[in-house]
Amino acid sequence: MSDAPGLLAHATVMTGRSLLISRRNIDAVITSMMLPIMLMLIFVYFFGGAIDTGTQYDSYVMYVVPGVLFLCAGFGSATTAVGVSEDMKGGIIDRFRTLDIGGMPILAGHVAASTVRNLVSTTLVFAVALLIGFRPAATPAGWLAVAAVLLAYIVALSWISAAIGLLARTPEAAGGFTFFMSFLPYPSSAFVPVDSMPGWLHGFADHQPVTPAIESLRGLLLDQPVGNAPWTALTWAAGILLVAVALSGVLFRVRTR
Repeated sequence: MSDAPGLLAHATVMTGRSLLISRRNIDAVITSMMLPIMLMLIFVYFFGGAIDTGTQYDSYVMYVVPGVLFLCAGFGSATTAVGVSEDMKGGIIDRFRTLDIGGMPILAGHVAASTVRNLVSTTLVFAVALLIGFRPAATPAGWLAVAAVLLAYIVALSWISAAIGLLARTPEAAGGFTFFMSFLPYPSSAFVPVDSMPGWLHGFADHQPVTPAIESLRGLLLDQPVGNAPWTALTWAAGILLVAVALSGVLFRVRTR
């Protein structure tokens, strides 16, 4: 069995491989980066004037940007599912196994590359948000907390996507399954306050994993009280990550028997 340094070395090599594949599939990368920006511009300029989010926000852009930052993570992680599914379908996994590279380094490489892509995409979205009027007021500690929450969810969603890639039988199906993750920010406080939704939707919107993350980002970026929201968000992210890693390990063993 490989030791820890060996596993880390293998994961590093697999990360480089996944990033190289991303460079060769630049159209998918650009799409995952540009789609959140386009949605942010649509919400701000098409719908923003008709949405009342409360008097504490100077403009709708101040409300919606934290939700778009989270949405960006969902779109970006979808490429992980497709990449893992393509590996399983193409037979390259058999080649890796002959080189004594286990399943977890292969999957970790996909997740690490997804994290890098997501961080670049998030930075780009944030830069555009600044250009259209978003003005954060976070403290230094608040910025660190924002980075922790975003990074935790990016990693957790990427591992979920890896598991989906193992579960799906085709890359097309893998891309379709990840739609659910991209959909989750909509029935949350990402774009409108939960109180403005129908009463039957409040329970789900208030208690799904996305809402505390977005409330944390919004409160921290705008220097508003956040209560226990960051801890709730990180707890959700940790739970999702543990389940996703364990599930990925089981699915990889099943698919490579």
